[in-house]
Amino acid sequence: MRDTKVRRMFEDIAFSYDFQNSALSLGIDILWRRTLAQRIEPGYGLVLDAATGTGEVALAIRRYRPGLQVLGLDFSPAMLAVAKDKIEKRREQGYRLGVADCRAVPLRDNCVAAVTMAFGIRNIAERVAVLREFYRVLVPGGQVFIMEFGIPRNRLAAAFYRFYFDHILPPFGNFLSRTNYAYSYLVESVDAFPRDADFLGFMAEAGFTECTVTDLTFGVARIFSGRKP
Repeated sequence: MRDTKVRRMFEDIAFSYDFQNSALSLGIDILWRRTLAQRIEPGYGLVLDAATGTGEVALAIRRYRPGLQVLGLDFSPAMLAVAKDKIEKRREQGYRLGVADCRAVPLRDNCVAAVTMAFGIRNIAERVAVLREFYRVLVPGGQVFIMEFGIPRNRLAAAFYRFYFDHILPPFGNFLSRTNYAYSYLVESVDAFPRDADFLGFMAEAGFTECTVTDLTFGVARIFSGRKP
């Protein structure tokens, strides 16, 4: 039932998702995506962008790592429709889309050079299962990069951010998305996300080594990375 509600939410907010992200992050989300893309080792091959949404991460990968092809998968047809429109308008090459659930990636073993996922895994309860799927499709030596929201580690920064996150973001985000629940759910899902050490433990359980976490903007966002040995 939870999956159905989450899918419906993304279907409902797809029309203005990019604007919402930029407005509510004050444009910092652009820098986050660039950082994520630049963490991928240059080269050739295929990158799986799981929960690709409207395609912003995938397009950043194509911009900063042009040698790599990108396959964007998402369970929301409405979000993928926005991504498809961008591909067509920009005449983007090397970027394909597909409807799929990250818990059952429709790819063979050992076929992608890297996996990215931005702000998606917190919406899935079976996180270790998803990470195992990413491990399965990666080539040996391939890396996974999971970007998620967090709370600043500095107490003063955390106090200011908590006020914004709890009292300003939900009503403003709900207004922009024309819903009465989407950004209230965002706050709940971020608060419920595992601690860094626990999530790194999930990655290790899935088989990844060299598991690390990197803070972005004082920890408002974080990139968890690991490698398939």
